[in-house]
Amino acid sequence: MDHDDGYFGERVAASYDESPDEPGAVDAVVDVLAGLAGGGRALELGIGTGRIALPLARRGVPVHGIDLSRAMVARLRAKPGGDAIGVTIGDFAATRVDGTFSVAYLVFNTIMNLTTQAAQVACFRNAAAHLEPGGCFVIELRVPDLRRLPPGQNVVPWQVSPARWVFYSYDVATQAMRGNYVELTGGRGEYTSIPFRYVWPAELDLMAQLAGLRLRERWDGWTREPFTSESRQHVSIWEKPASPTGLDSDLP
Repeated sequence: MDHDDGYFGERVAASYDESPDEPGAVDAVVDVLAGLAGGGRALELGIGTGRIALPLARRGVPVHGIDLSRAMVARLRAKPGGDAIGVTIGDFAATRVDGTFSVAYLVFNTIMNLTTQAAQVACFRNAAAHLEPGGCFVIELRVPDLRRLPPGQNVVPWQVSPARWVFYSYDVATQAMRGNYVELTGGRGEYTSIPFRYVWPAELDLMAQLAGLRLRERWDGWTREPFTSESRQHVSIWEKPASPTGLDSDLP
């Protein structure tokens, strides 16, 4: 782990953009976020290398980002248009920036990088504090893969190829999760490991409630398929009530 950049130092940043997105995948994300932003600003928690922020900014949405990793942000800055996006270096669970936003978002499973429940709750509260009334907080997250665990085991294989092995381990008592990665070059392997905390949709809803937000939508993915018991991921949208209590608009 890099002392300054956590688990996303230069080594990770250098290869972070190498895995291509499915055709149209980024456009689908940007369509949703641009619609939620309307004519307002967007705040990306964990902006990274700008995978979403840059195309969203090209759609005319002013974007500001928060990220702990200077190495990842340097990759963003090196891309066309990257210098025009404001970024604050810091922990996205606690770092505050000026102004309010129409939408805040945290994509690509990144809330799991907060490895305690307290940090995840703080993230919701931080997002809510940045939202204007009626604004939305959006999270993209996989559903925990515990149904794939063989009886008596705690490891799920994710990818095995001649160049890379990926396994995820789970502690169901603490919701701790760990990504285990082996990169293979010339017959030799280099091992790295990153800790996560998996979190269920219902638990996220409670975190949102603690932050004064309420669930507006939950889909299986960015193209708005219904979320079901068989869904392996979800896109969830929580809204900050426009009225002070959050209840007045629901009264007859």
